[in-house]
Amino acid sequence: MMMSMFSMFDPTAMFNLQINWFMTYLVLFLLPTLYWKSYSRSNKILQLIMILLHKEFNSLFLNKFTMKGATLISISLFLLIMTNNISSNFPYTFCSSAHLSFSLAISIPIWMSIILFYWLNLTNTMLAHLVPNGTPSILMPLMVMIELTSNIIRPLALSVRLTANLIAGHLLMTLLGNTFNINSNFWIVILIIQTLFLLFEIMVALIQSYVFSVLMTLYSSEIT
Repeated sequence: MMMSMFSMFDPTAMFNLQINWFMTYLVLFLLPTLYWKSYSRSNKILQLIMILLHKEFNSLFLNKFTMKGATLISISLFLLIMTNNISSNFPYTFCSSAHLSFSLAISIPIWMSIILFYWLNLTNTMLAHLVPNGTPSILMPLMVMIELTSNIIRPLALSVRLTANLIAGHLLMTLLGNTFNINSNFWIVILIIQTLFLLFEIMVALIQSYVFSVLMTLYSSEIT
């Protein structure tokens, strides 16, 4: 029995290793074998998703300063978060996406590499973005501080958004699971509500992975 509802997010340690974190990549080994061997239906669906995401992410970039294949990072980010979010809805699984250590480890390196790349190659453009057009001279120092702060907290905002939504959804699923009683007269109603909420959580898992990758792409494309 859980001592706290938040205890389901605690990783299990064995041999001084937190083995639950292996669920982040273990889902790749649980895919059907035919996916890796033939052009199966799951492979077709995945390729269709990648094509649609490539078209959408590519439209966010300007071709002036981007190279071919620039959307691969955003697509890979979407697939990684999506697989972790969906797999965490199964029983006895570990939701690594609900930890800030997971989301920050993804957002901060990507955001830092984008910022360093633009500052080294587009220094004048980056300096111009710190002061919007039409800003009064007296407010320019304040606008520089505001723009710098907004740029610094963007990866933190992305991580908190992803983590908070997943934690809230899993806590609600836990509360609904504790209310289920087969001897109750309303057990069928509770079961239907739980099933509908599980479908809603799967939809949230897809939406959050899409929002995370889209916002990361928008933040990096608005400079160009």
